Amino acid sequence: MTAFTSLGALTTALLAPAGAVQAAQPWRPVVMAALGDSISAGFNACGWYLTCASRSWSTGDHRSVRSQYVRLRALNAALAGHNVNLAVPGSTSADLAGQMTRAVGRRADYVTVLIGAQDACVSEERLMTPVAVYERRVAEALALFRAGRPGGRVFVASVPDLKRLWQIGKGNPVARGFWAVGRICPTMLARPTSTSAADRARRDRVRARVADYNTALARVCAAYGPACRFDGNEVFRQRFTVDHLSPWDFFHPNAAGQKLIAEKTYAMMRDWLTEESTEPAPAPVPAPVPAPVL
Repeated sequence: MTAFTSLGALTTALLAPAGAVQAAQPWRPVVMAALGDSISAGFNACGWYLTCASRSWSTGDHRSVRSQYVRLRALNAALAGHNVNLAVPGSTSADLAGQMTRAVGRRADYVTVLIGAQDACVSEERLMTPVAVYERRVAEALALFRAGRPGGRVFVASVPDLKRLWQIGKGNPVARGFWAVGRICPTMLARPTSTSAADRARRDRVRARVADYNTALARVCAAYGPACRFDGNEVFRQRFTVDHLSPWDFFHPNAAGQKLIAEKTYAMMRDWLTEESTEPAPAPVPAPVPAPVL
């Protein structure tokens, strides 16, 4: 090969289009963040009225839970230590945009969202967040993520069935005591043993509101596109038992409950892990062109 031929080949390589596509690679997040309320924060999962982020179904690192983070870390060591939990107990959909802004600031390329229980768990039915407002807030938060991290992905978990919690705890006097003293989710859990028509109708209306929130989540995620995955009501459908609930409030999931959520939600996004993701190759850095050998 002549010196001029070598020079021509080098010049051609250096002038390759900046948008050339790299070889397809499986999707692997490098920074992930948990957004939402007390469930994703791991509240009461390891102690008396404590936030236990290590037990979070999303970003927890405790071996007993086998969170999404732990499972993803096993596939990509670069994720290790980059599990950010931004969920705050008591948060409603009104707080999601602020959490999302912080996730963007932390350069998260994968976020999980589980929020809505506190939009329904209020002191009176009339104070529950309207579905349209809930949907708008979630959509605005996801829009912030798209704008700030356009290559990122979102997993949206459905809101748990609050009536299921009432069903499994109403016969337990200890659970009823915690619900009453802590005023836990009065819209669903007030007067738990009442069989009056009014109380039965109230519980059904609250359950319907949660179901409507989940329908709204499905719409928002579908509008976001293939980079958003809704769990298809998997969390809402789970038949949680007392063994999945914290013994300190009989409302929040304990470590076993967090593990169940992690298992069911991870199964809903496993195809992302085998799907090939093509990203534009970075523009090549021009190298000095050697002088031709004459």
